Amino acid sequence: MAKKPITAMLMHPVVKEELFRSDHLDTIGRVCKLVESTPFRDLEAISSHLAQIEVLITSWGCPRIDQACIDQMPRLRLIAHLAGSVKGFIDDTVWRKGIRVVNAVAANAVPVAEYTVAAILFANKQVFQLNRFYIEHRENRAPWNKEAPGVGNYQKTVGVVGASHVGRLVIEHLKHFDFRVLLYDPYLSPLETRHIGAHKVGLTELLSQSDVVSLHAPLLADTRGMIGSRELALMRDGATLINTARGAIVDQSALEAELTNGRIFAILDTTVPEELPRSSPLFRMENVFLTPHIAGSLGNETQRLTDLIVAELERYHLGQSLKHLVKREHLARLA
Repeated sequence: MAKKPITAMLMHPVVKEELFRSDHLDTIGRVCKLVESTPFRDLEAISSHLAQIEVLITSWGCPRIDQACIDQMPRLRLIAHLAGSVKGFIDDTVWRKGIRVVNAVAANAVPVAEYTVAAILFANKQVFQLNRFYIEHRENRAPWNKEAPGVGNYQKTVGVVGASHVGRLVIEHLKHFDFRVLLYDPYLSPLETRHIGAHKVGLTELLSQSDVVSLHAPLLADTRGMIGSRELALMRDGATLINTARGAIVDQSALEAELTNGRIFAILDTTVPEELPRSSPLFRMENVFLTPHIAGSLGNETQRLTDLIVAELERYHLGQSLKHLVKREHLARLA
């Protein structure tokens, strides 16, 4: 039997209540030796254990892991982050020391992709527009050719911007429908793009050819504001923009201006700022469907993140390969 690694949980205590079921804790106890069954907010609280800790289970509310922290944990070999991005709290020292890092990005991608596919199907079916029409007029005008020209999902073109975890999962889901899928991602070759089920195109072609454009790129220096006035103007009349990524990928002022004329539609789960001011014109636009950043894991969906991390801890205990490693060389283009 492999020796259990000495382990500490470093996160806001409320996170444990939300993410952990009793069976999660049972499994962690079977493969790890927890210094305490409750999470710690900072390293000072576990100062007497730092020299022995081999595994850190981190999540929202954990402090930054930098050189000073690493110096106090000479035996640290794994950081298992029970959330998404590790940017902002893990210092480059971690990778230089050869400490492995895993996170739950792949698990959080699942509900975002589900939301996105639902949004794509509703967008092409013009569900939101016809809902408003029906409420206002209270009559069935089937087959709706006049009120909803071009309605339907059959043989529509969907443009995916970014082959992230979410973007790839969306493309995988779309294989079950009669769509033509275009992908813009400068890091993928045409062969790799075909392999995942899409056609590689430039951003201009994607915007001008797609009935629905769905954004899944990370927010980086070169993606901030990448969808501006010029790009929005390229979109087809009646096309829909979906943003479940980061609001700042889109120039908010340009988007509001383009939506004002009613030419295109938008389904927005992320905006700038994330919580819009009450005076935002987006609340009043009939061609906009807004949600308050709910596409990611909510409710019992958060436990999928814990399932993933607990499985990684089991693999670590058994000396098996880890499936969700965060690679240092990919950090520059990760969210």
